[in-house]
Amino acid sequence: MIDIQFIRDNPELVEEKAKQKGVAVDVKQLLGFDKERRELLIQVEEKRRQRNEHAALFKKTKGTTSQENIDKGKVLKDELTDLEHKLDAIELQFTELLKQIPNMPLDEIPVGTTEEDNKVAEEVGQPKDLGFKPKSHIEIGEAKDWIDKKRAAKVAGSRFVYLKGNLVRLEMALMQYGIDRLTDSAFIKKVADKYKLEVSDKPFTPVLPPALAKTEIYEATARLDKEETTYKLADDELWLNASAEHTLVPMHQGETFAAKELPLRYVGYTTAFRREAGSYGKDTEGIIRLHQFNKLEMESFSTAEAGQEEHKFLIALQRELVEELDIPYQLIQKCTADIGGPNASGWDINSWMAGQGAYRETHTADYMTDYQARRLKTKYKDESIKPKLVHTNDATVFAERTLIAIVENNQTKEGDVLVPKALQKYMGGKDKI
Repeated sequence: MIDIQFIRDNPELVEEKAKQKGVAVDVKQLLGFDKERRELLIQVEEKRRQRNEHAALFKKTKGTTSQENIDKGKVLKDELTDLEHKLDAIELQFTELLKQIPNMPLDEIPVGTTEEDNKVAEEVGQPKDLGFKPKSHIEIGEAKDWIDKKRAAKVAGSRFVYLKGNLVRLEMALMQYGIDRLTDSAFIKKVADKYKLEVSDKPFTPVLPPALAKTEIYEATARLDKEETTYKLADDELWLNASAEHTLVPMHQGETFAAKELPLRYVGYTTAFRREAGSYGKDTEGIIRLHQFNKLEMESFSTAEAGQEEHKFLIALQRELVEELDIPYQLIQKCTADIGGPNASGWDINSWMAGQGAYRETHTADYMTDYQARRLKTKYKDESIKPKLVHTNDATVFAERTLIAIVENNQTKEGDVLVPKALQKYMGGKDKI
């Protein structure tokens, strides 16, 4: 959530920024509930003071008081209960409206109405001329018996898959490579220096997070999309995560750190689950848009002052990893309508996929400012008297789509796949599969 004081001070700006995201919000009604809520809080506190004074007097006289005073105590109790019920009802309506207010996009985010308004900021690398008509990853995978969707459909339904053989080894190699690079302080420093970023050279800590989150925790991350994305367990208030970030960001709920302990950086690996209910008509060929896939994700907690620079750094890390795999890509600045409700900024990397003859999204990087931390109550202390809310960032390291790019861009005329040099040591020295 965003700071209610910011909304009080900037109601028109909040409505305009929300509109830029395609979200209609009723700021006037929210501020009406806010005013009523604050007035009730004053009344509740005053009534508690009166009740406590009366209770202290009753205790002082050891209960030997008149019926009139006994009745007064009951009246005070009933009046307080009535006010508390009213306050609870108003708080509920106030909170529900406040949760609907999206994070404010940074001023440099291009205003747009659809993903078509996203901006290509840079193109890096040139697609290779393979010298023959490239096949899609699904054609290669089925010919090699690496991908089996038919048997998976019998077991689990559509959009599930069995990955087999050397494709499994290649995916595991990709994930291990990502972990090795992000836990290497020399690599971290190299990337920071290359992009001239004033950030810590602290490496990432590997984490295997839970794949499930409680309803109240998931809602606090502002990532629970009940309609399109998230699967819920039938008999429990538990949801399957759709990215490691969803259970990494609440890891420090209710905790307060010293500023010198930040940034906290994690690289989390988990199987992700997505309903993809809103993807009707979109490309679902092969292993794109699966209901289940494996994903390596970065999560960072920083001070407010360092949050935006940390965002740039996570994007720089993504770029370096993709370049080391020799994958041509486009760097995409997402527009206001496409960055998502909790995000203040969002960037994508679209990697070239030779078999499809197109750039496809493989990476995303999200900057949430203190939007997630406010409900999660994750804070830090600096020289200020009052603790501050941390700023959170998350960014893709690798998922199945990077695997697609590797297979399609490195295919041979004979139907084999060349292993990128960066991954060969994780494949037992194999340079071809």
